[in-house]
Amino acid sequence: MNFTQIKETCLYVKDLELTKAFYTEKLGLKMISFVPGRHVFFRAGTSVFLCFNPETTKNEKDIPPHFGSGNMHLAFECKKKDYGAYKEKVLTSGITIEHEHFWGNGTKSFYFRDPDHHCIEIVEPGLWD
Repeated sequence: MNFTQIKETCLYVKDLELTKAFYTEKLGLKMISFVPGRHVFFRAGTSVFLCFNPETTKNEKDIPPHFGSGNMHLAFECKKKDYGAYKEKVLTSGITIEHEHFWGNGTKSFYFRDPDHHCIEIVEPGLWD
């Protein structure tokens, strides 16, 4: 198999309204779908970022049930020229940056938590090249 990308990824969250506000207002993601009690979906470049209420999706019948719990991790990639501005946007939004890492190949990334304490990372291009 020769996949071209991860088309979508998801997190499971407790409060969809809080999640919607965090990712749209604080991080500036474009919301593409919201179903109260079930999900909120966002556009992230050419991918889709899905946030589900696990108590709803674990009981679904139309598609395979899915759910999860615990603190998960995902990384958003930004253009190298935008990295500093994104870091400043996170800080001025009142979000604490837990760690900034300088990778051996010259790229960098920083980590923070969303309202459900998932570990969110913003990374420069080239980390996995």
